[in-house]
Amino acid sequence: MKILSVVGARPQLVKAAMMAQALRHQSAVQHKLVHTGQHYDQNMSGLFFEELGIPSPDFNLAIGSGSHGMQTGRMLEAVERILIDERPDWVVVYGDTNSTLAGALASSKLLIRTAHIEAGLRSFNMRMPEEINRILTDHVSTLLFAPTDNAARQLRREGIDEERIQVVGDLMYDAALHYAELAASRSRILQSLGVTSGGYALATLHRAENTNSDGRRLATILRALSEFSREMPVVLPLHPRTRSAVHLTGSAHLLDHICVIEPVGYLDMLTLEKNARLVATDSGGVQKEAFFYNVPCVTLRDETEWVELLEAGWNRLAPPHDVHTVLSAMQAALHQAPPPFANPYGDGQSTQKVIARLQAANHEDTLRLPVFSA
Repeated sequence: MKILSVVGARPQLVKAAMMAQALRHQSAVQHKLVHTGQHYDQNMSGLFFEELGIPSPDFNLAIGSGSHGMQTGRMLEAVERILIDERPDWVVVYGDTNSTLAGALASSKLLIRTAHIEAGLRSFNMRMPEEINRILTDHVSTLLFAPTDNAARQLRREGIDEERIQVVGDLMYDAALHYAELAASRSRILQSLGVTSGGYALATLHRAENTNSDGRRLATILRALSEFSREMPVVLPLHPRTRSAVHLTGSAHLLDHICVIEPVGYLDMLTLEKNARLVATDSGGVQKEAFFYNVPCVTLRDETEWVELLEAGWNRLAPPHDVHTVLSAMQAALHQAPPPFANPYGDGQSTQKVIARLQAANHEDTLRLPVFSA
């Protein structure tokens, strides 16, 4: 059996790393990796390959940045050429990026079976490019690996056949468990920043809704983080998109009291998350990783796909419409201990469940591409 994984952004590299490691010693399975280049600099991508022990991509498309249409179109064309040559049994796509959609579209149009890892998530905000990518990918994929029961229920509500849906848990939880010890032994990020465990807040900021348009949301978040830094240090690994937005909108002065650093590798990021007193983020992956390490989280968005954490009190929304809303949410998260809550993201064996299902489905003639009735 030949599996081809399509990745492009950092969270996808983490999930693909778990797949690559699990498949490394299975002689009956050939696993190849296509990197679209959606994240393309050393800190945003290259360092992840080194730290996670991922073999160099079999195909590096080096697409880079661009408008959504341009980037997705170039990826679609390039991935299609590879699929025609390789003819894999399965194309595996991860998450909700333009790389995800390009891989799913290319494979489905060539009648190659597609598996979507992290299927069924919905923010119900069609202004988000990620929401469009999720919905389209789910509806053209053959197998849908849902991370939670909520995600599986959403797929059923959308009329997707039960045989295409399987709840497996979250591969990022597998990775958080797998790499925790390595991060503890290798990372020196706390020492280099001069912060102590439990003595700082960690912030991440990169969503288009917060870094585009007129800069008001960006300025609101940065002002709130600056105010919060009077209580404890705020560490902000600055995404390239956010750095550009800061300069374009004239917001650089708002960073004066924040500990701004370059994007860090996966092991350093796990260390920063695990040892933070509080996390404030607009990243879906960071929301979950904060929970994995029992750290309260504030989500700097109007909504989130990870509704389980909101319902449990481990996460709270802070739409960045004004400084008071963001600052109040951060203060509340800092001083109100979340209640006990069972982990909804699996048992750390999600990767093995995905692989077992792919192997079984490879011999099922009845499980073909999606068929839609009128």
